[in-house]
Amino acid sequence: MTALMISWPKTRELLTPDEMARADAATIAAGVPGFALMEKAGEAVADVAAQLVLPLSRAKPRIAVLCGPGNNGGDGYVAARLLAGRGMAMTCFTLGDPTKLNGDAASAAAAWTGPRHALRAFDPDRFDLVIDALFGAGLTRDLDGEAAEVAARIVDWRMRGGRVLAVDVPSGLDGRTGQARGTAIEADATVTFFRLKPGHVLMPGRALCGDLHLAHIGMPEGLLNVFAIATFLNGPALWQEHLPRPQRHAHKYARGHALVVSGAAFRTGAARLSAQGAARAGAGLVTLAGTPEALHEHAAQVTAIMCAPIGGASDFVRLLGDARKNTVVIGPGLGLDHEARALLEAVLQSDPARALVLDADALTLMASDAQRLSQVIKARSGAVVLTPHEGEFSRLIKGLSREPESFSQAPESVSQETDSKLERARWLAAATGATILLKGADSMVAMPDGRASIATDLPPDLASAGSGDVLAGMIGGLLAQGMPAFEAASAAVWLHGRAGDLAGRGLVADDLPAALACVLAEL
Repeated sequence: MTALMISWPKTRELLTPDEMARADAATIAAGVPGFALMEKAGEAVADVAAQLVLPLSRAKPRIAVLCGPGNNGGDGYVAARLLAGRGMAMTCFTLGDPTKLNGDAASAAAAWTGPRHALRAFDPDRFDLVIDALFGAGLTRDLDGEAAEVAARIVDWRMRGGRVLAVDVPSGLDGRTGQARGTAIEADATVTFFRLKPGHVLMPGRALCGDLHLAHIGMPEGLLNVFAIATFLNGPALWQEHLPRPQRHAHKYARGHALVVSGAAFRTGAARLSAQGAARAGAGLVTLAGTPEALHEHAAQVTAIMCAPIGGASDFVRLLGDARKNTVVIGPGLGLDHEARALLEAVLQSDPARALVLDADALTLMASDAQRLSQVIKARSGAVVLTPHEGEFSRLIKGLSREPESFSQAPESVSQETDSKLERARWLAAATGATILLKGADSMVAMPDGRASIATDLPPDLASAGSGDVLAGMIGGLLAQGMPAFEAASAAVWLHGRAGDLAGRGLVADDLPAALACVLAEL
C-alpha cells in the first residue's frame, strides 16, 4: 500500500501482548538468554535512531531516552549505551527508582554509565530526538502522574518539530486494542519485535506509531506453532494461495456467475459499480437484475455485464431458481421500501448453498429484524458476507442485543470486551454466523470462528461515494469463483486499497475497477 511501513519481512501473524509475553517466555525456556533478546532489541532501536538523526547537521546529536520500570526501559538503556558508543550525546531519564529494577532490565540499567536523571527533570527542548521506552504494548491502565505529564509535554514538543522514536509502542497506546490509554505519545517511528500487535495497525494506534520497523531479535519462528493464532495482518501472504487464477482449459461458466441486485430507476449507479467490481475480480459472468426502467439505465452504460428484468419478488424468485447464479450481491442502491425488503427476503430464502454479499441498504433492512435474519443466515451453508461501515455496524449490534453495551448475548467462545473494535466485529460475526467486513481506515474481516484480518495504510482517497459498492462487488466476484469467505473478503479489501493507490489522488469509484486489473497483473 503506501510507503509508511518500511522495514519488515512478509509476516502475517499479529500477536496480542499476552501472546507476545508467552512467546518471550517460550524463547527463554528454549535456551535463549533473556538479556540476549534485550541486547538485540536495543540494537534495533539504536539502528533506527541513528537513521532518524542522520539528516541533522549537528556533529553529535543529542538524544534523550525515557526509560520505564520494566523490560521496555531495559531496551532503552541498551539503545542508549550503543548509541553513545557511536558518538551520540545520550542522556537517560528514569521513571521510578532504577535500583529497584529486576532481571534483564536491571542488568541493562547497570551497564549504562552515562548521564541519568529522574523523569521529572526531562526537558524535550534540549534534545534532537526522544526515544520513548517508558511502557510497551502490554499497558493495561491509563497513563497517570509523571508519565502522563511527560507524555503531554512530548506531544506539544513534537507539534513544534520534535522527533520521537517509540520502543514497542508509543507509551499510552494499548497494544491489544489500538486505543490510547488517556494521554498517548505520537511517534515518528516505532520499533517493535518478532511480530506486530493489533494495536500497531488498528486506528488510532496506526497513526500514533508513525513508520513501523519490525525487528527479528533471535526468537525462533517455530514457536508460533504452539499458538492458536487468530489475528492476521491483511496482505497477499494471508490469501494469495487461494486467489483464483484462470486455468487454460477453463471457460466462463467455470468462473462463477455473480448476480447483482439493482435499485430502482435513478438510483442504479451503486449496483452498476458493484457489477463492474465483480467482473474485474474475475467472475465469469455478471448479471444485473432490476426493474425494466432500471435496466434501461444499466444497458446504456454496460456491455460485458448482462441484464435480467424482474417485475417483482415473484419474478426474482424464479431468477434465483437458476443455481448457476452462485453468488448474489444485494444492497447497493437497493432502497428501504417494501419491495426492497421483499427482494432481500427472497435472496436469504434462496438456495442455501449460494454465497451472499449483503451491503448498504440490505444491512439497514436487516438491522430492523436482525434476530430473525441472523437465524436465517446461520441456517445457510453458503458463505454470507456483511460489509458494514461504522454506522451500519452499530445498528446491527443494537438490533441483535437488548443490552448492546454489555454484549450479554455474545457466544462464550467470543470475547465480550467492548473496548476493542476487533472484538466487537468478532462478536457480530459469531452472533450472525456471517463473515463481517467492518470498513474503515483499518478495515477488518472477522469470522464466526474467531479468525480476523486487519488492513493497514488504506489510501484515504477511498473515502469516496461508490467506493464501498465496488468493494462489495469484488467480494462477490471472488466468492463466485469459489474463494473461501475469509480469504475472499480479506483479499478484496487489500486489492481495493491497492487499486486506490494506483488510481491516486482525485479518484472516483468509477476508476477502481480498471485499476483492479493492474493490481491483479502485479500479483
